[in-house]
Amino acid sequence: MREADLYAPLKAYLESQGYEVKAEIGDCDIMARRGDERPVIVEMKLTFSLQLVMQGVVRQGLFDHVYLAVPVSKGWKLRYRDIIALCRRLSLGLLAVGPTGVEAHLDPAPYAPRLKTKAAQRLLREFDRRVGDPNEGGISGAKMTAYRQDAIRCALHLQAGPCKAAVVAKAVGVSRAAAQMRDDHYGWFERVDRGIYQLTPKGQAALLEHAEMAQLLVK
Repeated sequence: MREADLYAPLKAYLESQGYEVKAEIGDCDIMARRGDERPVIVEMKLTFSLQLVMQGVVRQGLFDHVYLAVPVSKGWKLRYRDIIALCRRLSLGLLAVGPTGVEAHLDPAPYAPRLKTKAAQRLLREFDRRVGDPNEGGISGAKMTAYRQDAIRCALHLQAGPCKAAVVAKAVGVSRAAAQMRDDHYGWFERVDRGIYQLTPKGQAALLEHAEMAQLLVK
């Protein structure tokens, strides 16, 4: 398929809605006009790409109603939700050219994003509670979170032997120590009696692994 192959179905789709359609008006792939309404601009590409998005954003500097148009493909289907979210945030419309014609998946319209306040508050709490900056940006895998730091604090106290969770919580300043040791996500803690926990061999090994962080937490 060539990019030019998208033009005929897009032109037919717009003309069926009463638009007069012309191609390659300046840098615009397609311009459509219907009476005194504001022009509609369509930018075409064979795949949804950053280049296509940037073209659409540039056209928004001229006209309000800008669509991006791509053929339906396997890659499109895999990324559909992300593509829709991006276009909506940028107020760009989205047209999909398929075997049976053109389908409008999103119309350009002003978009006021709603911030996810609960998720944002969780991130802010994590930032405030985390000691130091122990992670390297861009590295995937296990992270040193505030939760893990709290687990290290509890483990440090249990090095002296089994202890009541309430005593651990007060000693190390971790209010959720009891729940954390009971849930035992890392396999560091073992319940030996009601409300009493001890450190497992895995917990001992974790303290050695995180010795540098442990020293920072006891300061």
